[in-house]
Amino acid sequence: MKIVVIDGQGGSIGKAVTEQLLKFFPAPDVFCIGTNSMATSAMLKAGARNAATGENPVVVACRDADCIVGPIGIAMVDAMLGEITPAMAKAVNDSPAEKILIPVNKCITIAGTEALTLTQHIQNAVDQIRRTR
Repeated sequence: MKIVVIDGQGGSIGKAVTEQLLKFFPAPDVFCIGTNSMATSAMLKAGARNAATGENPVVVACRDADCIVGPIGIAMVDAMLGEITPAMAKAVNDSPAEKILIPVNKCITIAGTEALTLTQHIQNAVDQIRRTR
């Protein structure tokens, strides 16, 4: 199973997701892509073995991913203070992979979502991935 974790800005969500995923999946199955070097570095500190930075790694990793996980902004052009390029959002959206998007209530309100902490949303995302394998 190829799980692609995508994150940007400081990478705290990607780091937390990576730490949780590595408890249940072998490191070679988890591919971490940062939209910037800080995000990639955070995921490497979490134990990622496969990591890259930038637009093209997002595009390439999404092609054959089984699951893509990250903050909801990874599917929206210009999200994360402009870090998500049109090519990145298109790659995420066009991928046949299951997408597990973590709600972040900073700039986006998602009707119908529970009022959970970010940690709880991340745990729910990891639980969802575990159920799909």
